[in-house]
Amino acid sequence: MSTGELLSSDPSELKFTFELRKQISCSLQLSNKTDNYVAFKVKTTNPKKYCVRPNAGVVLPRSACEVMVTMQAQKEAPPDMQCRDKFLLQKMFNKEAGHVVEECKLRVVYVSPPSPIQEGSEEGSSAGVSVSDGRHANAAEFASGARASTEGLEAQDMSSEARALVTKLTEEKNKAIQQNNKLRQELELLRREGSKSGGGLSFMVVILIGLIGIIMGYIMKKS
Repeated sequence: MSTGELLSSDPSELKFTFELRKQISCSLQLSNKTDNYVAFKVKTTNPKKYCVRPNAGVVLPRSACEVMVTMQAQKEAPPDMQCRDKFLLQKMFNKEAGHVVEECKLRVVYVSPPSPIQEGSEEGSSAGVSVSDGRHANAAEFASGARASTEGLEAQDMSSEARALVTKLTEEKNKAIQQNNKLRQELELLRREGSKSGGGLSFMVVILIGLIGIIMGYIMKKS
């Protein structure tokens, strides 16, 4: 508090909790402890940067007046958070046609804002992230394992069907070969009997040759 004969100002310096790109206000209380009307006026070394409401007025006897000082939003912080701006409070009293003037200088102080995140909340947040990440990882692993298992079962089913088909074709091929060998033996027997009798090939031999051709074509197609 700055105490004068006419007005006392509280606080004695203007403190602004500095934040980038944000308007910041500071209240100044002017108290009149006398039985007279005291006029005041507030000036600053940087009028474009600050807005003072009211910047001039009269304080009634034994009363107080509040002055609001607002700093415009700043795009960058000063080096080391040091401010050279100053305010001048002029107090005036007309005493028997003689002007009494008092002046009081107020300096500007920047204060760093407190951190909104506490260490405990940071640890809790980190733990929460870890648990969440673990849940997501487990879900991803489960989904990947399920897909792999499904693909394995499908491949196993396809392999079983392929083996069954190969087995079936092999059996049919073996039967066809056995039947072909049997027909050849019968054909050879007929040839021998025909040579003994001196006759040509009988109608039965022609039919057997045709059957052999059909069977061989079937075998080649299946293979």
